[in-house]
Amino acid sequence: MQHPARNAQAAIKGRGSTSHLAGRFESTVSEAVDDGWAVDDSEEFLAPRLRTEVRAETARSIISRNTSPDVGFSQSVNPYRGCEHGCSYCFARPSHAYLNLSPGLDFETKLFAKTNAPQLLRKELSKPGYVPQPIALGINTDAYQPIERKFKLTRQLIEVMLETKHPFSLITKNALVERDIDLLAPLAAENLVSVHFSVTSLDPHLSAKLEPRASAPHARLRAMKRLHEAGIPVGVMVAPVIPWINDSELEAVLEAAHDAGASTAGYVLLRLPLEVAPLFRDWLDTHHPDRAAHVMSTIQQLRGGKDYDSQFGTRMRGQGVYAELLSNRFKLARKRLGFNAQNSHWPTLDCSRFQKPLPPQKDSPQGSLF
Repeated sequence: MQHPARNAQAAIKGRGSTSHLAGRFESTVSEAVDDGWAVDDSEEFLAPRLRTEVRAETARSIISRNTSPDVGFSQSVNPYRGCEHGCSYCFARPSHAYLNLSPGLDFETKLFAKTNAPQLLRKELSKPGYVPQPIALGINTDAYQPIERKFKLTRQLIEVMLETKHPFSLITKNALVERDIDLLAPLAAENLVSVHFSVTSLDPHLSAKLEPRASAPHARLRAMKRLHEAGIPVGVMVAPVIPWINDSELEAVLEAAHDAGASTAGYVLLRLPLEVAPLFRDWLDTHHPDRAAHVMSTIQQLRGGKDYDSQFGTRMRGQGVYAELLSNRFKLARKRLGFNAQNSHWPTLDCSRFQKPLPPQKDSPQGSLF
């Protein structure tokens, strides 16, 4: 399928998107046009700075469940909606359309904090019929994104996991996870936690364009090493692998992560569902116009002629010659470096230690009398 040529958008410092792309449910769409009243060269014009806005959200439930055969977990918890990291390729961007917000700039600037998440988790774990299965923490959006410094919802969730001895894993691209070593280390001692770092590139300049508010690559590797030294099992996800952008770094990222203590490894091919496809095309036109057509041509070869194919089993890896070569490169590097050769990068955690939390005590109706 041929796509019309695009006009490159100006990059916005600290943001991965270049526009407020309308979500798929919007009935009207606004488009900026030149009306001839632009300021002349003698006038100074400054575009308004995009600030991060965080709104408190009272969630109705906190554990999301799935039966997808290719993700390696059946339960997940996400304390935040939207993500300030601003990754141009984030597969979760389309979820902002359900809020009547843009999957583009709104996704990384208009965030929601589920302030009752720890209380909800405790409530769900205390239900009589609850059967413990490992929880993946921060899958849809990063649980350690910058606003976690203030809200500390992820830390509070981990405190509940520690109290109940509930197994969980997490994946992040933020070195802030070092803050919680005091909680993660005792969990690791009982085989109740594993931590994975998403590393897209070792090039800080490329990383700053792809994921502008995530920790720099060297900071992630440093955090990985510190967690490893504290006895916390760590792994690496080379994600996403983008043809002709970062695919040449696959072996180098795996080697650097292995040197930092990673024992497991995986990779995921670039995914472009729904609004992510036009957003990523804009990113390519802005930052790599010379190779944009080549990148998208290769992606479509991997996806049966489309920008994306959501079919289980191939959505993470793609199909065709390039996909097979990438898979072989990964397997050879994994074997050479001595990574765990399990089919899944998610290690087996211990569910037998789980202890139901005590249900929260209800306030006495006569409490106000005393």
